[in-house]
Amino acid sequence: MATAALPEGTTAAYRQRLAAFVGDQEPLAVLARTPEVLAATVRTHDRRRLQVRPIEGKWTPLEVMGHFCDCEWVYGYRARLILCEENPTILGMDQDLWVAGQKYNGREPMEVVEEFRALRGHNLRLWRSLSPAELARTGQHNERGPESLGLLRTLMAGHDLLHLDQLQRLLMAIV
Repeated sequence: MATAALPEGTTAAYRQRLAAFVGDQEPLAVLARTPEVLAATVRTHDRRRLQVRPIEGKWTPLEVMGHFCDCEWVYGYRARLILCEENPTILGMDQDLWVAGQKYNGREPMEVVEEFRALRGHNLRLWRSLSPAELARTGQHNERGPESLGLLRTLMAGHDLLHLDQLQRLLMAIV
């Protein structure tokens, strides 16, 4: 799997940025809301609008939705590695290659949302089952260093909020 390295010195800033998006919200509540927010977006905007690339070199709204699917696979796998193995190595991913390779912009928007909803439901069942001791288990991210399951859960919630914000900004940029 290819990885897109974070610029040096950004690891802590990245984690802080995602945690700041979450603030005092319960991460599981954020994670549980996201599928419906995406479904409402699809119901509100037609397919053509979701496929528009308002900023050259950036994702379309539909590709942002696809990125949620990719990350759900990746974060779910990472969570299970950390839960089941002793201090495993967690690999990064090149998100742009994943989005391009999945060809999300050619897919039906609600199909993408329903795929995400299924994956998120599967992962939420795992997150809700974890004990405090299990949430303290760690893995070694190859770019960001040690990450506990509890931190991973917060990062996922912040990642959701970051990309929901991105999605809204992209939709507002489409005239």
